[in-house]
Amino acid sequence: MSFQFSLTIMLYFQMVIMAGTVMLAYYFEYTDTFTVNVQGFFCYDSSYTKPYPGPDESSDIPPVLLLSLVTGVPVLVIIVGETVVFCLQVATRDFENQEKTLLTGDCCYINPLVRRTVRFLGIYTFGLFATDIFVNAGQVVTGNLAPHFLTVCKPNYTALGCRQFTQFITDANACTGIPDLVIKARRTFPSKDAALSVYAALYLAMYITSTIKAKGTRLAKPVLCLGLMCLAFLTGINRVAEYRNHWSDVIAGFLIGISIAVFLVVCVVNNFKGRRTEHEHWPTENLAQMPIISIPRVENPLEKSLRQERVCNEAERCVNHLTAFAEVT
Repeated sequence: MSFQFSLTIMLYFQMVIMAGTVMLAYYFEYTDTFTVNVQGFFCYDSSYTKPYPGPDESSDIPPVLLLSLVTGVPVLVIIVGETVVFCLQVATRDFENQEKTLLTGDCCYINPLVRRTVRFLGIYTFGLFATDIFVNAGQVVTGNLAPHFLTVCKPNYTALGCRQFTQFITDANACTGIPDLVIKARRTFPSKDAALSVYAALYLAMYITSTIKAKGTRLAKPVLCLGLMCLAFLTGINRVAEYRNHWSDVIAGFLIGISIAVFLVVCVVNNFKGRRTEHEHWPTENLAQMPIISIPRVENPLEKSLRQERVCNEAERCVNHLTAFAEVT
């Protein structure tokens, strides 16, 4: 009973963590609870005078398409993959070797298909929100300027007294453009699109590599995984080509997405592996009972002489018996 109670408490604790992660992502994304750092700029700085590319909806990879891919494709692939793996296990009679529970230990049976699917999708969802939080936190703290910042800022250089290019402007009210566009142009480091796309691609690639063990996939799996990673990198390149992010923003986004995906796969879900079977455990469990070095037994000289005397006595009796048999004959 205490074991089941502990597992129930852990489940509620995980649900609280998940709810807190979602709420924090919501406050970063849709509220002004966290104020963006106002970073200064140099007068006429060519690094921030690129043309305004328009709203994100006009991009070649709009937010709706990106969010649909990073949420829909992994869910579909994981559900299909777990269903295929479960059917293969049933067909090969390997069903009993899988974990049978999600909540209450070995006393209660829960379909391993449901257990693994919920676990992998839950971890993926948590990582997706965690990536969004890290990216938003970086954007709020740094306040890095977009390549088109001065185009939407529209500073009045005359009023600011810009007589030379080296003059640094720190006035928070220096911009005369649309406030929403100015605030958005201050949130570019790291790139959110790059982070989310590479996180989804790497998580899915590691899932495919670790889970699908069917014969004939030696070439198909690398091609599929490389294709997913290429799509993620193309997303980052598109952000730079459209003057929405700098290269440093995209690289930082890639690093965040890769780090979170690797951490969750390696440390949390253990490379998508299930519980080991009993015959895989016995060598480790009996390792302490096995001798480290096998030392040969040294025979006592007294025992050796007694054994030789015994052999000689038996041989003498056999000879006497044969002699007596010959005399009778």
